[in-house]
Parts: sequence; C-alpha cells; structure tokens
Amino acid sequence: MPNLRQLEYLVAIADTLNFRRAAAKTSTTQPTLSEQLKALEQRVGAQLVERSRRHVLITPIGGQIVEIARRMLADAHEIRALGVSGGKELAGVLRLGMPPTIGPYLLPRAIPELQRMYAGLKLHVREELPIGIPTALGEGRYDLAICPLPITATSLVAQPLFREPLYLAVSKHHRLAKRTVAQQTDLEGEDVLALEHGHQLHDAVIALCAEFGAKLRYDYEGTSLDTLREMVAMDLGITFLPGLYVKSIAGRDSGISILKIERRNVYRTVGLLWRRATARQDQYQELAEMLRDLAEAELRDVPTNADHKIPA
Repeated sequence: MPNLRQLEYLVAIADTLNFRRAAAKTSTTQPTLSEQLKALEQRVGAQLVERSRRHVLITPIGGQIVEIARRMLADAHEIRALGVSGGKELAGVLRLGMPPTIGPYLLPRAIPELQRMYAGLKLHVREELPIGIPTALGEGRYDLAICPLPITATSLVAQPLFREPLYLAVSKHHRLAKRTVAQQTDLEGEDVLALEHGHQLHDAVIALCAEFGAKLRYDYEGTSLDTLREMVAMDLGITFLPGLYVKSIAGRDSGISILKIERRNVYRTVGLLWRRATARQDQYQELAEMLRDLAEAELRDVPTNADHKIPA
C-alpha cells in the first residue's frame, strides 16, 4: 500500500508538471522526490509519470491514481483537523478556494470574525477562476469553497450565502453619469465590457447584454474587476460590477458613476460549498450562517449615485 507522503509527491508532480517545483511544494529535495516516485511505481506495478529533458507527463493510469490520491489526502487532512478540534469546532488548517471577484472584498471583514469565533483555526486561501473551483473541491484540493451558484456537482453541498446585486458602472463623461437609476432601454446599443471567460460574471454579462439589447466588446475583456473599472473610466464601455466590490473600491472612484437598474433585480448568488461526504457538516453550516450575516451587513449600504452629489 502506498504511503501518504508518496501520494503527496505524485499529486505535486501532477499539479506542477515539474520535479523542481513539486519538490519545493512538498518541502523536499528532487532526489528524494524521484526516489519516492520510483518506489511508488514499483509498488503499484505501473509507470505513473513520463519524464524527459523537456516534458513531464502523467500517464493515463497515473492520472487515475492521482484522482484517488487527492481524495485520500483530503480524507487524511480531515482526520488531522478533526483530531485537533476534537470534532467539536473548526480548528487546524482550513483550505478555502474562492474567485478573485469575491475574496478580496469579503475576507477583510470575515477573517477577524473567524479568528474571534475559532481561535484554533488557520485559514489557507487560494484564488481560482470559478469555473475550476467545484472540481478542485471535489478532488480534495480545498476543504471549502465560496463561489457563484448554481453548481451541478452532486457530490458537493451548496449552501447559499447571499444575493449580491450587480450595479451599472459608466464613465463620468457618459450620458448616464448624472443619473441615479438607468432604465433597461438606456442600455440598448451600448458597448459593454466583461471579465474574460472562466469568470461567472462573464456569462452573467452576456445574458444581460442579450436581455437589454447591449453589445458585448470581445476585444476588451478584463482580467480583473480593477481592470474593468479602469477601462470604464477611460470610456471604453460600460460594465456591471458586484456589490461587494462597489462598496470596497468602485464606489469611491471619482472617475466612474454607479447606477441601479430600474425595475430589474440584477444580482448573482454566492454560496459556500463543501463535499457531501465530509464529517464536518455541522461546523460548515455554522460557518455559512456567520458568513451570511456578515455579507448581509456589508451589502446593506452600497454607495451609488443616489448616495452622493454628482458634479455638474
């Protein structure tokens, strides 16, 4: 039977496709990594990794074993965490995956509250495009994830946290800049900017463009919300920005105006995800309630043009 350390080495190689980076990731040396990989291959009786001077590839059977190894390592991580907490509260290292359009604007408020509620908890956060988060969670790379809903994976539990409103952002020179509310007909024919493919907001903006008769600019796709905001300020188009980002950053930018959409509740639903087989269902439910209350308070006072005087 392979040991967990050997499986950890294999997964690191699969993640990096580079022996040097895999060794650094697992805090070992390349000779040790190579030796343990060879021992693992001998134990399972098959080649798991193809290695040449230019390439590192995972063989088909190696790929199957990597999937199993991820689950085994996730279970081992959970056993250690349960041992630290005594099974009563969240403690130890909690690996959290979330998109870059949510994490930086929710975590600054959430982390102090988490530290207050769970003194023994250490949070390890990694940002990733939402399109890959459910798969990474299912494979055991994360213990929890926060990402837009819905998801289709039946092996995961998705607990809705909040409905985050999307606001219209236009340049201060735009014809709508002095408005507090935009009507849907105001957006007909407008050039709209969106995040690149892989972000849930990309698909959401495409749907809104189709509904409002606006035109999506495929030649100007943003890699971040900050990039979108800067392109809007340069009058390259208009866009839709999520409420937490508006409150944290965009609502303070004098180069753009933030508007609501009249008679249309434009929003995205954000949820907390975990594996259905986890033994920490109760603790994760408790965490979801805390995050839900916190997000509700944060979204209560999102600044728009109605909240400040727009210069003439």
